[in-house]
Parts: sequence; C-alpha cells; structure tokens
Amino acid sequence: MKDREIYSEIRVAPPVAVRVDGRGFRRVLEELGYEKPYDKRFAEAMAGAAELFFKNSGLNPKFAYAFSDEVTIFFLEVPFNKRIEKINSIIPSFFSSALTILLGLKHPLAFDSRIIPLPKEDILGYLVWRQDEAWRNCINSYGLYLLIKNGLKRREAAQRMKHMKSSEVHELAYQHGINLGEVPAWQRRGILLYKETYEKMGYDPIKREETITLRSRVKQDWEPPLFRSEEGAALVKKLIA
Repeated sequence: MKDREIYSEIRVAPPVAVRVDGRGFRRVLEELGYEKPYDKRFAEAMAGAAELFFKNSGLNPKFAYAFSDEVTIFFLEVPFNKRIEKINSIIPSFFSSALTILLGLKHPLAFDSRIIPLPKEDILGYLVWRQDEAWRNCINSYGLYLLIKNGLKRREAAQRMKHMKSSEVHELAYQHGINLGEVPAWQRRGILLYKETYEKMGYDPIKREETITLRSRVKQDWEPPLFRSEEGAALVKKLIA
C-alpha cells in the first residue's frame, strides 16, 4: 500500500520559509490569566520556543521572525531531504511541545504550518509584509481590547473594529492614555532571532596562557529595525549572506 502515500515524495527547493501559527490560543491565554492585549510572558515563551528550535531541533535555520502567536523560520538549506510532509509535521510539532512546556500547561497546544518558497531576493519583501502585519495586529489588538474595556461584548467589539479606520483606533487609544507609536517595540515590530558569534576567554593549561575562542549563541532582538528601512534591509542582507 506504499503507493497510496501519494504526497510523501513532494519536495520543495530552497530557500524556504516555514511559518507556524498557533491554534486556539486565545482560550489558553484567558485560562492563564494573561494581560490583554499583550503579555510579555507569552511573548517570552514564543521567543523561547524559537530559541529552543535553534538549539535542539537538529536543523539549521538562518533566522526567525516572531510576533503574536506566529513564528517564521527561514532556511537556506532545506531539512528532511526537502520533503514537504516531513517539514510540515515535525516543525510545528516541535513548537507545540516546546511552548506547552514553557507555559507549564497540562493541556497540549497545537500549531499549523505552511511552507513558502522564497528566492533570496524575495526574503526581504516577505519580512516587510509580516512586519506590516505585526503592526496591523498591534493596532487591532489594542482597539479590540479598549472597546471591550468600554463595555462592548467581544463580538460587538469585533464588528465595530471592521468599520474603524486606523486613525480612529489611534484616537481611541490616545483617549485611554496610550500612544500606539510608543508601545514596546516587540509589540509593533515583532522579535527577530538569529545566531551570532562572540569571543569567550579561556585558559590553555598546556601552554599556560589565556586564549580567545569564538562561540555561537542565539540572539533575541526585541527591538528590530523596520525591515523596509535601509538599516533593516542591511541586516536582512547580512543574515542571508
């Protein structure tokens, strides 16, 4: 019956991005009593799950970008012999396990995933798109939260948000003492993760002298630049070099 596994040999050519998205997380966050519209503890757990992926997955991502309940991982070399079924099952299952552990949950979490083929010249544009989405998500999250705080039910608030302009949400936030342009950068721009090298002092007992070695670690950048800026474009170019 091996011939019935008709999708098992479908492959994707590098470079690719794999975007994992959480499923049904609103209920989980409500059960944990997390703050609305953002709770740094949840953001730290998402970034922590991404860092664990760099360290413990056995794969070789170049970098990752996270906001809300999604993480996009970028690969220049495709794992699992480029097999889509493997990529689309193992990576989200890793994140589901990692986040369940980091949040200390008794009930399992679930992520879905999608694979996006991205030539190097398109990676920057994709990041700009996702960062723009992070900003839209920031505006909408604050707007929805403040409407509910003002007494609307969630469904009513969601319906009201459909007809509100961005400027109206900014004004609503301002009336509550919130300048959306000054909320923490990770809420507006997301979190960028990548490996960096650093120097570590050591001691050579044979030569009896201090030595400097290069080590690698995962950096979490909670204040990434705008990817559409020159600084952001230069950073992305460096990451995919």
